[in-house]
Amino acid sequence: MGTYILAIDQGTTGTTALFVDEKGQIRAKVNREFSQHFPKPGWVEHNLEEIWSSVEESVGDLCQVMIRDGEKDILKKIKCIGITNQRETVGIWSRSSHRAFNNAIVWQCRRTTDFCKKHKKEETWIRRKTGLVLDPYFSASKIHWLLNNSVGAKPAVKAKDLVAGTMDSFLVWRLTDGGSHVTDVSNASRTMLMDLKSCKWDKKLLDFFKVPEEILPRISSSSEIYGYTSGLNFLPDGIPISGMAGDQQAALFGQACFKLGEAKCTYGTGSFLLMNTGKEMVRSKAGLLTTVAWQLAKDKEPTYALEGSAFICGAAVQWLRDQLKIVNSAEEIEGLAKTVESTDGVHFVPAFTGLGAPYWNPDARGCITGLTRGTNRGHIARACLEGMAQQNVDLLLAMEKDLKKKMRSLKVDGGASKNDLLLQMQSNFLGSTVIRPTQVETTALGAAFLAGLGAGVWKSKKEIKEIWLKDQEFKSKISVKQRAEKRRDWNKAVKSSF
Repeated sequence: MGTYILAIDQGTTGTTALFVDEKGQIRAKVNREFSQHFPKPGWVEHNLEEIWSSVEESVGDLCQVMIRDGEKDILKKIKCIGITNQRETVGIWSRSSHRAFNNAIVWQCRRTTDFCKKHKKEETWIRRKTGLVLDPYFSASKIHWLLNNSVGAKPAVKAKDLVAGTMDSFLVWRLTDGGSHVTDVSNASRTMLMDLKSCKWDKKLLDFFKVPEEILPRISSSSEIYGYTSGLNFLPDGIPISGMAGDQQAALFGQACFKLGEAKCTYGTGSFLLMNTGKEMVRSKAGLLTTVAWQLAKDKEPTYALEGSAFICGAAVQWLRDQLKIVNSAEEIEGLAKTVESTDGVHFVPAFTGLGAPYWNPDARGCITGLTRGTNRGHIARACLEGMAQQNVDLLLAMEKDLKKKMRSLKVDGGASKNDLLLQMQSNFLGSTVIRPTQVETTALGAAFLAGLGAGVWKSKKEIKEIWLKDQEFKSKISVKQRAEKRRDWNKAVKSSF
């Protein structure tokens, strides 16, 4: 047998570790969830030690799975490591002890809403530099809060013992025993501290958010050797970490969207639609974000993307499961939704943590409208799926407005993309073809592909393009009139969330 790439997908609700072989096929997968912390309404935190434990456990258990399958020497066959991660989530920790000064602030957290509102007049120049809107979603205001509200942070900054980073940077730090403090350009582009054109930390932004540059990681490409494993109890020393990208950019790469205009939508905790815009930074006038997709080591400049983000997608199904107890597992939602022919006038807007693109309303709140005494669990389940799909229509329409052209097809991935009813709804509401690949774990695959390129497993994107295979296409089954009626009802429901 050949060698394997270890892909670590550090997500919002858990960490998934996968082994990908030299043919780009997933050989084994293990997921370990960790706790979500909600200390106040609208606040969301993760404990960095719990995240690290989820990495240790998922990778350790993954190796045991391979050993049981006959790969006795699996630890000797790991060619390289690729990392992908929940973006914007950020933490601060000690350079000497590696221990966190506080819980990490998660991308969904809205605690810095007042800060962002107070400085809204600064948004024009900030957006020009970063491609981002001034919103609590991004890392800069979170770091500002952590530095000013974490016990021991200010003395540690003065003593040069504090470092900050998004979760990719944190994992590399731990995997290398503090040997590398690095982030890739796709993650850095989501902090609101990097100039989108130069791909360097920007002094004016750093000064505005009062973030010392020396606490931040070095910005690198998305595919190169960042360091080597060291001092771990679950992996041997010396394995190169050679690929890294934020989860949505990694999914775009994993979907082989290498051509200008190719786009994908990932159904995860949130929903994220990205389109490859090549070397052009498309400045949105419709509430979308301009971001870095990736940069390979040999590239002189990065590939850019246009992005729309809905904060809550799959998390809405988790809410139905955990809070309302409508289903026992997320997988049951499709069957329950199929027990009714329509939502019977019920609409579900999952604005639990505000609304992202194109609204950017941090004060919006989730709502279920149109309830009657005849409403049952099936209607609510179906309305939930329709709401997830309609959010993506919001994003696609904004994207088409910016690009002045109709998108004919959309690649999809993520856990909820296994739901055929959801994808049929998506095609119906978009009026476009929806395409699902054979391997829907494209976020982790993207990390594996980037790592493989960085370590010489593959020589070009062309080789990776040949690995990508289509599973199923979904085409619209409703009329233009029906689509317009659905759209009108959705827009009315969204206004109820404001």
